[in-house]
Amino acid sequence: MKRNEKVYAVIITSLILSAFVVPYTLLTNVERWYGSFLFWTVLTVIVIGINYLLIKEWGGE
Repeated sequence: MKRNEKVYAVIITSLILSAFVVPYTLLTNVERWYGSFLFWTVLTVIVIGINYLLIKEWGGE
């Protein structure tokens, strides 16, 4: 595994953990459902972007 792959793996892992921790800690006082939904949507877009950066070099010669 390359160094940048390890960095991306750590970033994605921390984002996944924050997807569980933040809604139940920081967003507990948000009465509406869209607080967590917006947070999870933004996290999803970030993870997709990181995955794109990670795999765009695959298969290149």
